[in-house]
Amino acid sequence: MTEDAELDVFRQAVNCGAVLEKMAGGWKLDVSESTRRALKYRRGAGEIIIVSHDGRGWWDATGSAKGDVFNLVQHLEPSLNFGQVRRLLRSFVGIAPTYPEAPQKRGSAKASRTPAERWAERARLNRGDAAWLYLSNCRALPARVLIEAARQDAVRLGAYGSAWFAHTSQAAVTHVEIRSPTFKGSLKGGRKTLFRFGDPGTRFTRLAVFEAPIDALSVAAIERMRRDTLYVATGGGMGPGTLKALQLEAERLAPVAGVLVSAADANPAGDRFAARHEELAAAAGVAFSRLRPPEGSDWNDFLVKGRGA
Repeated sequence: MTEDAELDVFRQAVNCGAVLEKMAGGWKLDVSESTRRALKYRRGAGEIIIVSHDGRGWWDATGSAKGDVFNLVQHLEPSLNFGQVRRLLRSFVGIAPTYPEAPQKRGSAKASRTPAERWAERARLNRGDAAWLYLSNCRALPARVLIEAARQDAVRLGAYGSAWFAHTSQAAVTHVEIRSPTFKGSLKGGRKTLFRFGDPGTRFTRLAVFEAPIDALSVAAIERMRRDTLYVATGGGMGPGTLKALQLEAERLAPVAGVLVSAADANPAGDRFAARHEELAAAAGVAFSRLRPPEGSDWNDFLVKGRGA
């Protein structure tokens, strides 16, 4: 096997989680804060490494270190040169992680806090912070939209550089969605209503309904933030709180001859959501239209590819 071929084998067949567990003792998996795409390992107080890309990548949540399995070995043992790293990795080929669980603290303060309380502790979105850079660089959202999102306090800087999106009802935070390059989820204990983006105090004549907050902000960017439009997102599936909030917003459109616009994704699930949105519009006695992204994509895909704003 050539050296280059061996390097490719290491990158594909050596799991960063297995290296963490077996090379540097003490690393445990925080199951409650891990997802399939981002496994959070802890060791001691304040040491956190996130394993991503199905075990082929990692990053230090408390610093700037990141990379592939070679970088991880040298991060854990800086004294090793590249040749020594290669020899060590040969013993890890095909070894799967065992995922030892970190002990959970019972009755922790974090578990008992509501999403609204945790939202209040986070910094507002600010130009140049990690959430801003993620939304600007990775999601192509322009500064004018992020400035307005910050002014409306619709987005905040979350943990580990994530972006937090608030669902609100009568200005109170009921639920928080979380997005980052490696994580997609939400805070526990919330109740879905609607993510809202629109100038407060405006009498809207158009309600645009999306599945995800980032898609709502993407179309707001494409449409240059139409002042007649309230952009809302349901966070995917529509529970009782979401349906009630949509019904109330649709009913507010009736006296001004408004329109409910379904901007769900261009896939079968999105079309099912659109059919439900049309039923809500009919029940409220308002006009309905379907704003559909290109087939098989969502609105942020459209924006990122440069065909939007």
